Amino acid sequence: MTIYARTTTDKADCPVCGTASRHRHGRYRRRLDDVALSGRRMVINLLVQRFRCPASACPQRTFIEQLDGLTERFARRTPRLRRLLERLTLVLAGRPAARLSAHLAVPVSANTLLRLLRRRLVQPRARAPRVLGVDDFATRKGHV
Repeated sequence: MTIYARTTTDKADCPVCGTASRHRHGRYRRRLDDVALSGRRMVINLLVQRFRCPASACPQRTFIEQLDGLTERFARRTPRLRRLLERLTLVLAGRPAARLSAHLAVPVSANTLLRLLRRRLVQPRARAPRVLGVDDFATRKGHV
């Protein structure tokens, strides 16, 4: 099942500097996979607009409008489908989650599911301590 849609906004905010822009630079079509509907694969064929950032100091010259809850930057899936696939992978792991997703009309490889999960679980690493101390009393026997 394919849904064809287009946006009708006349302005969008730059993702880098936050400046509102009304300068349209063009359009292009995005193809997004979504959660299955009645056991059928769902695809959203969305025509979005590209805008020019009006701020001269901004490094972002053009940008694509994002629709809250429907699109994410560089994503080919809706956030709702991404969360579903992440949960399946957390519970079942790679291959079983891939088999179940195929039955749910959202065919995805096990490697893709694991890549989604790794991207979700990325956390900043804590720095290793530079100096360790030893407690003298903890090493002696008989002392409390």
